[in-house]
Amino acid sequence: MLTHLLIKNYALIKHLEMEPSPRLNVITGETGAGKSIMLGAINLLMGSRADTKVLWNEEEKCITEGIFNIEPYHLRKVFEAEDLDYTHEAVIRREISPTGKSRAFINDTPVTLEVLRRIGNRLMDVHSQHETLELGNRTFQLQLIDTYAANNKLRDEYSLVWKNYSTLKKDYQSLMAEASILRQESDFVQFQLTELVNANLEEQEQEALESQLKIQEHAEDIKTKFNQIIQQIDGGEFSIRSALASVRSLLNSISSYSPGYAQLLTRIESVKIELEDISSEIEAEDSKIEFDPQRTETVKDRLSLIYQLFQKHKTSTIGELLELQNTFQSKADKTINLDDTLAALKKELDTAASQLDAKARELSKSRIKIFSPLCKQVTQLLVSLGIPDTQLKIETETVPPVSTGIDSIEILFSANKGVVPRPLAQVASGGEFSRLMFAVKYVMAEKASLPTLVLDEIDSGISGEIAVQLGKMMKTMAERHQLITISHLPQIAAKADNHYFVYKDNSTDKTTSHIRQLDEKERVAEIAKMIGGAKPSAVALENARELIKG
Repeated sequence: MLTHLLIKNYALIKHLEMEPSPRLNVITGETGAGKSIMLGAINLLMGSRADTKVLWNEEEKCITEGIFNIEPYHLRKVFEAEDLDYTHEAVIRREISPTGKSRAFINDTPVTLEVLRRIGNRLMDVHSQHETLELGNRTFQLQLIDTYAANNKLRDEYSLVWKNYSTLKKDYQSLMAEASILRQESDFVQFQLTELVNANLEEQEQEALESQLKIQEHAEDIKTKFNQIIQQIDGGEFSIRSALASVRSLLNSISSYSPGYAQLLTRIESVKIELEDISSEIEAEDSKIEFDPQRTETVKDRLSLIYQLFQKHKTSTIGELLELQNTFQSKADKTINLDDTLAALKKELDTAASQLDAKARELSKSRIKIFSPLCKQVTQLLVSLGIPDTQLKIETETVPPVSTGIDSIEILFSANKGVVPRPLAQVASGGEFSRLMFAVKYVMAEKASLPTLVLDEIDSGISGEIAVQLGKMMKTMAERHQLITISHLPQIAAKADNHYFVYKDNSTDKTTSHIRQLDEKERVAEIAKMIGGAKPSAVALENARELIKG
């Protein structure tokens, strides 16, 4: 429920704060004083759009903030799904800057308007005078029926079965479409696969073959160079080895004179070892080289095959060809096992369809069972609210399964004797629709944990004893749910746990709206004015006291 409301710099409101009762809160005041302006500000907390035109002072930002006790609503998972901190107290704030930039926060965490709407609609239900589409909406009607039937568990169970069925159906249809393509491509895929498999490619093969070919093509030159190198290293008294031996001998003769000379001798020894190792490797490499025209042609043919495969498949590495081979293999395997895979998936789908049908019929049966008691209860409420010839009927048609079940539901209504009930949007006048909506909210409040309910002159078009009855119903409803209602009727105001009065202040250059909670004496005076005008008589004052007591 809403425990604190702050509105700053919005329309005619410079600064407004209120701490509503957890039960029935009634807001009264003169026409144009700003009662409905409050609803606009409250709607900001529910994600409605706004611009700088709402700023009372165009140089300051607008702030609307609501603090809610959300413990009864079981919203922890909802908050966690949006990555929001959860506590039993939620603070929702909306800011609109003079530049028109809008920001929203939940528990001081910035959120998008979409997230704000999802959370806000779980905390507040605002019904305005012009809200006529919601009740005529079939989704809302189905929600009403499921709420009345306490179908939460059944709906959740159906939803799980539906998701499983939908996933399997999508997978099956996807595989069917893929199967058609696979069958068409089967010969082509198998040909490509066979060609790649027969090529017997290896990951690093290209580089090795290209190196072999270069050696084969330059074998004579390489051997000549190796022989020249070997001759320079080991070829007699003027070879590198002889020169190195001479240097070693000279250093050895003076190495005892200084540690530095000894170190140089050690390094010469290392050079000698390294030179011997190089010489050995050159001789080994030289012995391997043997010009083989047949081997050269074999390497050329192998590389030619690889290059052709590169060009054909628009690749540049053997690794890519091997990946392509795996893809062809996967398609070939899938094609081979296609019928078995399809049959297994079809069996799963049929089982899921059977489960879906059973759960859908169970849910449908639960809905249909409450049509009569729901219509009867709402009809009785509407009769007591001054629509004595109320006729309410629920029609249903079985349709193919969708996410909400197999029921296409339409609520039909007639307020007049002899007139056949028709879809709600076609027959209800504004006043009748308001009373019908209230009756629906009343019924839903008995069955579910509704959020804070805000009503804007839902009592429009009624008076007298019917207004008294509506006030009693609001009082009863407010025993279970927080109710905030804007009213022009003394019979409603008299039932308030908290009575707020909205008024204009014209004492400065710019009109502002204010709100204050009335004490008992002020309540009597205000309700008397609602009964008898600006200067209420003693009789009006007494009537006001009687209404409050009653």
